[in-house]
Amino acid sequence: MNCWDSINLTKQLGFYRSIIMSFIFGLLSFILLYVPFTLIHKDALVKDHGIIPLTLGIAILPLIHKIIRIIPLKCMNKKIKLKWKWEKKVFPNFDLCENSHTTKPILLIALLLPTVIITIPCIIGGYFLPSYYPYFLLAGAINLSLSYIDILYIRHLWRAPKRCVISNDEKGYDILIPR
Repeated sequence: MNCWDSINLTKQLGFYRSIIMSFIFGLLSFILLYVPFTLIHKDALVKDHGIIPLTLGIAILPLIHKIIRIIPLKCMNKKIKLKWKWEKKVFPNFDLCENSHTTKPILLIALLLPTVIITIPCIIGGYFLPSYYPYFLLAGAINLSLSYIDILYIRHLWRAPKRCVISNDEKGYDILIPR
């Protein structure tokens, strides 16, 4: 196998620039979602349940995002090793072990699935539950912010050859093609 391309977004963009761009993407998506929904639900009373449920929901969203990303890999019976750890001794988190190989379509689905499964129901929930629409839109915008890096990976993978193998390492992805 020869390496066709290596994708390392931290090296290409920089760590802080990728975080800033992700934050801006999430903020713009919230603004673009919130304005039309405010016009649709102009007479709705927003229910408030306090800061603790909101904080808990926002804190657990990245974990749900990662878990949904693993679903296509498990459906294809890929052997996946997960390393569980505790962030700040409070939040559970995990990382995929390095050197796992997958195909291009499976990885594209795995990168797109959290965006589709979380964001679309949040938008639908914001439309049909007017009392909670800001919370649904906030969760959808935060998920879009988390998906910004996935979208950049998808952009690079889309240009890869059809019959390639993607290798995961600690810095990013290597696109391998057969000799």
